[in-house]
Amino acid sequence: MDQSITFDLNLINRYNKAGPRYTSYPTALELHDGFGEAEYHQQIKNSNAKGGALSLYFHIPFCDTVCFFCACNKIITKNRKHAEPYLNNLLKEIEMQAQLFDPNRKVNQLHWGGGTPTFLNYQQMKRLMDTTRHFFNLHDDDKGEYSIEVDPRETDENTIEQLRVLGFNRISLGVQDFNPAVQKAVNRLQTEAQTFEVLEAARKYGFTSTNLDLIYGLPLQTVESFSATLEKVLSVSPDRFSIFNYAHMPQKFKTQRQINDDDIPSPEEKLDILQMTGQRLLDAGYVYIGMDHFAKPDDELAIAQREGKLYRNFQGYSTHSDCDLIGLGATSIGRVGNSYSQNVKDIAEYDRLINQGKIPVVKGLELTSDDKLRCAVITQLICHFDLDFSPIETNFSIDFKHYFADELERLQIMQTEGLLTIFEDKIEVLPPGRLLIRNICMIFDRYLTEKQQQFSKVI
Repeated sequence: MDQSITFDLNLINRYNKAGPRYTSYPTALELHDGFGEAEYHQQIKNSNAKGGALSLYFHIPFCDTVCFFCACNKIITKNRKHAEPYLNNLLKEIEMQAQLFDPNRKVNQLHWGGGTPTFLNYQQMKRLMDTTRHFFNLHDDDKGEYSIEVDPRETDENTIEQLRVLGFNRISLGVQDFNPAVQKAVNRLQTEAQTFEVLEAARKYGFTSTNLDLIYGLPLQTVESFSATLEKVLSVSPDRFSIFNYAHMPQKFKTQRQINDDDIPSPEEKLDILQMTGQRLLDAGYVYIGMDHFAKPDDELAIAQREGKLYRNFQGYSTHSDCDLIGLGATSIGRVGNSYSQNVKDIAEYDRLINQGKIPVVKGLELTSDDKLRCAVITQLICHFDLDFSPIETNFSIDFKHYFADELERLQIMQTEGLLTIFEDKIEVLPPGRLLIRNICMIFDRYLTEKQQQFSKVI
């Protein structure tokens, strides 16, 4: 398939408005407190009746220091003992959740995110993985996709070896930017040596996929400075890159108020950084997966995209569309049966519910038939940049052009401007439209209008 992109700055400026990242449809903003533990139990029963593999997500919220740009749910502390009560509760939740699911269902995907999962020491990580293996049906080899996010400042070769022994085989490293002035401005001081030693160790101990996270739009960044960072990370040839857009929303995220607004690159400079980055990665042989992600052509994400099997969930792009996702830990979001659900965000409330023997789900959403239909449409577009009407019509018993007559009419302007082509039986997103795929998906989002400003800009 054609995986190229075209940077049309006029189009990007015209379409650069707020919108969802579509790690789910409907988005997490639609979750409500009318969906609780009882509804969650019913969805698990439906899920068990259907069967299939599982995916597990664990939220480890602790960080040693705060990165001013961060918008994650986190707890900043240098006291490692603070993790112990949370870990004990997480182990209890694992047991409670596992008792509800068919024990024969294999866990094909597992991910530890945060926060900083490597905030935990080895004994704590081992307890967490051992408990997971005891209560869930994990693979004993590398057939599962078991990944972890690491902060190179919290990780060394010994930690990487331990993670491999625990069963992890994929790793994602936070880099963001190597420029010293940028690092100081966002309070994330991290050397190249720290980063590359961890990457080298991951390869040494047999991790099958390595990802580096970068952020463009941080204070004091320029095209030249970010280009220097990019050349350094390209020299170590990771399997994947995640190039995230920094969304400066200090009114919503308190830590971002410590960033000097005047240091933020102008919109023009930010777009120049993005264009330079995308072109440099394409020149280096990476392919554009979509939504900030680039991968080598032989990476499983790139292969899945070419084969029409790519999927997107709360962790981003994935090859496991068949897996129901169980969220574990405070603030975790899952997708079980025909529903999304989220655990309580507050750590004290999480503790209270767990010690009452309750699954800590506090809100969720049961998908309607229209939700499932639109989810399928958005997922296909955001993963593969095309949409064949026939499978949608067969799976959902609709006439696509009749059901989505209004949406197809609204897409006409995008067709005129060269973002996509509407054929008699399909929609094809063109290279200039791929960077703006969120805008195209937004046409099919019936919840969007009243909540659009709660999202960051698409570019």
